[in-house]
Amino acid sequence: MQPAHTETAQSSQMVRFARRLHGVGPFAGLIALCIAGMLLNRDFATLANLMNVLTRTSFIGIIAVGMTFVIISGGIDLSVGSMAALISGVMIWLMNGLANGIGGHTFAPLAILAIGIVSALLLGALFGCSHGLLITKGRIEPFIVTLGTLGIFRAVLTWLADGGALTLNDTLANFYGPVYYASLFGVPVPIWVFLAIAAAGALILNRTPFGRHVQAIGSNEQVARYAAIQVDRVKIATYALTGVCVGIATVLYVPRLGSATPTTGLLWELEAIAAVVVGGTALKGGEGRVIGTVVGAILLSTIANILNLTSIISVYLNAAVQGVVIIVVAFLQRGRR
Repeated sequence: MQPAHTETAQSSQMVRFARRLHGVGPFAGLIALCIAGMLLNRDFATLANLMNVLTRTSFIGIIAVGMTFVIISGGIDLSVGSMAALISGVMIWLMNGLANGIGGHTFAPLAILAIGIVSALLLGALFGCSHGLLITKGRIEPFIVTLGTLGIFRAVLTWLADGGALTLNDTLANFYGPVYYASLFGVPVPIWVFLAIAAAGALILNRTPFGRHVQAIGSNEQVARYAAIQVDRVKIATYALTGVCVGIATVLYVPRLGSATPTTGLLWELEAIAAVVVGGTALKGGEGRVIGTVVGAILLSTIANILNLTSIISVYLNAAVQGVVIIVVAFLQRGRR
């Protein structure tokens, strides 16, 4: 019969091994998916296709970094897609107004672009803070709050666009275009921004008191309060951070099409949540990694890319694939904290 301390040591080793195995899961899945993509279509492994996948990942990936903090804290945000749509609409409406002149004053394109970018970030932070205040001070469930604002944001954009589209001024569109289409050292600008946001998110989550507080709240909110953690402030900050991430993603997305419609950002919330949970973040909160979210976002974009390059199933079923992924991962996470 083994001594109790030996059994405890063996149990700890098994737990550590399980954690490591769970941590490499998304990486292993991405590698396997890339191998399958290369076997199915030769064009998958080209540099141009790789840049295309990473560029399209950037928008959802940036939002997913913010969503990681919300989910680790035990919350959820279902409104990020609609929030991005409204921010893009307001941004275009404001920039067009400045381009047409206000009170006889005209603005240089660079000044207009700077004002548009700042307004997007401020709106994202404002919307995020509003969510946090309603959840903490209003004591309303995150699901209900963000489900309500999901409808509000998209309805306001539809009203602002009169049911159609808000299109950016041609001169501004040409000036703004390099934010999306330009490259630095052969890598598109959105990818650089995505990497910078992911690195900053990982640093905040793993190396700052705020990151530790987020994880403590998600693990056990009551214990976090006993530990003198400002739970309400931290929760508000996580939603504000997500809002800022949505604003950054919108700034990168607007020059791609130069317009905003009621369908802009449709199902982005599904993609962002899927990226977070596929990356290993526990849906119940308390545990997660930004690097896992990055891998999850790339993995989902890779699936969509393979569907576009092959005819295994219709590309119209991409959202269905993401939904299945969320359900499967949630099933595997049963009881995990």
